Amino acid sequence: MIAIIDYGMGNVGSIKNMIAKIGFDAIITNDPELISKATKLILPGVGSFDSGMTNLKELGLIDILNKKVVQEKTPLLGICLGMHLLTNSSEEGRLKGLGFINAKTVKFKLSNKFKIPHMGWNYVKFSIKNKLSDNLIENSRFYFVHSYYVICEDKKNILMTTEYENEFTSAVSKDNIYGVQFHPEKSHKFGMKLMENFIKQA
Repeated sequence: MIAIIDYGMGNVGSIKNMIAKIGFDAIITNDPELISKATKLILPGVGSFDSGMTNLKELGLIDILNKKVVQEKTPLLGICLGMHLLTNSSEEGRLKGLGFINAKTVKFKLSNKFKIPHMGWNYVKFSIKNKLSDNLIENSRFYFVHSYYVICEDKKNILMTTEYENEFTSAVSKDNIYGVQFHPEKSHKFGMKLMENFIKQA
């Protein structure tokens, strides 16, 4: 069972629709009991870091996420804010993140030539190849909307990078844990292939 975690921070319906298009069923839930039965977890999100962590805590989801992801090694895909929440902390807020990836989330510091947020289509380069990037061509394009990005303490966790004045990490990977800065559900064939990889192989 694929569980899309609904904690009030994103358009979960569009992710469910994409998964249906590639031939799989998913549920949208914030019920810890249903999450405990899932074989794949997706943590989407748009909004602020502290709001995301607060909502997860108030819904009683942090313990079940720790059990599923850390103890049981259930594959997890964090999307946009969901990727940020996998890290230890964010410059955007004061609360601690989930800490699944040894990393921090920081705000873009760019020249006037580059607008914040980084919005629109951009290319990714693969730092490593793994199950999530299988059969994706080099310089695949994805859709981004973000003002913050992730800095990994361990470079081995960097899966993809993207150029926006400077190079930044656009996807991370550690064992059963994956995070993408872009929105697969808005990225057409590239997003569909990445999501299919996560569901079938991760």
